Amino acid sequence: MAAGKPGGAVAYTKGELEAFEDARLAIYASRAASSARRRRNAPEADGSDYRTEFQRDRDRIVHSKAFRRLKHKTQVFIPFEGDHYRTRLTHTLEVTQVARTVARTLGLNEDLAEACALAHDLGHTPFGHSGEKALNRILTGGEPAVALSPKAVAGVGAFKHNYQSVRVVDLLEKRYEEPGLNLTDETREGILKHTTWKRDFPFPVLDPEGLHLGSGCHLEGQAVGWADEIAQQAHDLEDGLGLVGIGKAEEIPLAREIVAGLGARWRDASDPAVQKALLIRGLIHHLVTDLIVASRGAIEKWLTAQKVTTPAEFAAHRRKLPGSLVAPSRDGEKRYLELKEFVYRHIIHSQAVSQHDSRAQLVVNRLFDAYAKNPRLLPDAVLARVAELSGLPFLREIPLKKVEAVIAGRWREEPAVLRCIADHIAGMTDSYALGEYDALFAPYPRRPAGTPAG
Repeated sequence: MAAGKPGGAVAYTKGELEAFEDARLAIYASRAASSARRRRNAPEADGSDYRTEFQRDRDRIVHSKAFRRLKHKTQVFIPFEGDHYRTRLTHTLEVTQVARTVARTLGLNEDLAEACALAHDLGHTPFGHSGEKALNRILTGGEPAVALSPKAVAGVGAFKHNYQSVRVVDLLEKRYEEPGLNLTDETREGILKHTTWKRDFPFPVLDPEGLHLGSGCHLEGQAVGWADEIAQQAHDLEDGLGLVGIGKAEEIPLAREIVAGLGARWRDASDPAVQKALLIRGLIHHLVTDLIVASRGAIEKWLTAQKVTTPAEFAAHRRKLPGSLVAPSRDGEKRYLELKEFVYRHIIHSQAVSQHDSRAQLVVNRLFDAYAKNPRLLPDAVLARVAELSGLPFLREIPLKKVEAVIAGRWREEPAVLRCIADHIAGMTDSYALGEYDALFAPYPRRPAGTPAG
């Protein structure tokens, strides 16, 4: 209990933390005390924890293997080509910082925003968005370099990292007796809806209940979505300034305004690193400030229109919630799109990044093709998941003389095989994927197949 001498030490219980949360949050914020999970927590956690449900989600995410792997996954530039390029992990931490700022300022649930932000890219592939695009082309039958059974392709669906992130936390992570991390529905929903999504997207979401697929995301998830967009474009620009030069960046209208506003501070900054920091800091500050101010106005307007004045009334209107209440102003969105267009034209489409994307596509295509043709190359854990999801026999237990016939038969026609191969590749780090490619295709591999690289 928290009770003690006035001014003395305290130890707040979960119930007290929830009461504090309820007292300080805006009426439109998500409450941890009202959250839902697909399964009950372990008995030892009942009544003895000092965390709210969203704080528990955050901790489960941070302790997951998928979170640790983000350290070795590309954002835009390959990490081992420079010590200071962002990885998927550093991007995640930066998104989390922006999301918490927005959530705190708007009176939203900061813990929920943090959990959604930390998990939003858990399903991302190696090699950044180029790896994601390669897997989607393969699964949808659009990659001529990977010949798959039309029947299997028809049943497997597509690939998108936000859906894969939900699959990671619902199924692929193994920390408990049952699959997944057993996160709250609110965190799961924020993970899915942090970027574009469709109710009928062809992806095997295991448990759509609680994801509110017929309505927009809760406001914490909307804050994470824009935090992701702002952090991604600003920091991709920062990482790419070595390609285009800081002078070139002044072609961005907002950048010109920031430089003009800095005046002597900009002109007197002889160190390019200081100029870079001033510019990026200014971009983020402007975009985040606009997002907060515009969102407050939009939320207030919606609450008034719906005649919502209490948390209970807001909960009753939950299914009417638009997906764009936390969003920049028209001018703020225009400035954001101008920044994004510059980043895509001069950095994402640059020769250096295009070369990386081409290598990534080659590696993903060849790995997938090799696994599909000869599933014996897959780890036992992947083969076991195929057996569990499809009813096919565990491949290692089939007599050697019959293996080829079995693979050529039901294995080639089974969508679960392709989905599990996609799971395996999506979970790889850049270094693991390159090492696996080397082990399978190099004449003298530098490491045994199936062993971690690095």
